Formats: sequence, structure tokens, C-alpha cells
Amino acid sequence: MPRDGGGEVSLSDLKGQVVVLFFYPRDDTPGCTKESIGFSEHLQAFADAGATVYGISRDTVAKHDKFVAKHGLTVPLLSDAESTMCEDYGVWVEKNMYGRKSMGIERSTFVIDRDGKIARIWRKVKVPGHVEEVLDAVKEL
Repeated sequence: MPRDGGGEVSLSDLKGQVVVLFFYPRDDTPGCTKESIGFSEHLQAFADAGATVYGISRDTVAKHDKFVAKHGLTVPLLSDAESTMCEDYGVWVEKNMYGRKSMGIERSTFVIDRDGKIARIWRKVKVPGHVEEVLDAVKEL
């Protein structure tokens, strides 16, 4: 998948590492900004625990680059513009807001262990305290 700042990331290249994937609806929205800042602030702690962290949304790389620059983010952001990975992980879902239904990303986080298996899943994530909870789970692997 294409990432902010250029280049691409492939999960198959990360085999043997613990990987955290956090799916979020859109760049520069309040919850998504807080979550991305939280993962950025704890990025070294995740690295110390042996984990690599990636944020994923359907936003373009250009939007990711603006989001990163605006908030000083250090967590790598991947662009799933075609929604392939979102669908593979089951986070591209029907949402209902004020009676209006639409498709969107359900805020979710996945921890993938060194063998490439999903070790932990959080669905319908509430941002406060979430990054710390994920970090604690990674430390247990």
C-alpha cells in the first residue's frame, strides 16, 4: 500500500515483526487526529516493545502528507483508496448517523503477531485510553 511521504508498505515484508494496524475514518477529523497523535506520541514505546505501527484510511497519500505536516505526526499512514484492505479486515461497514446510512470505516485496531496471525482486535474504538491499551497488549506478545 502507498504511504505518506512516498514509498510502499507490504505486510508480507513485515513477517517476523509485531504489527499494529489502526483503521480510522478520515484525516483531520477530531477523533482521527487525536488517535493519530496518540500513536505518534507512543511510537518509540511501540518500537521498544518490538512493534511497528501503521494508520490506514481511504484518504489519498497527498491528504496524508498534509495531515502529517499539519499535526507533526510520526506514525506512518497508509492509503487504501480502493478500500481493498478495509474490506479484507471487515472495517468497511454501513454506518448510520442521524438516520442517514452510508459506507465508511469503522474505527478498529488489529495486532498481528510475529507469525502473521491476528493476535488482538478492537472494534468500534473509543479514542481515550486506546493507544495505551494497544501498547499493553503488544508488550504481552
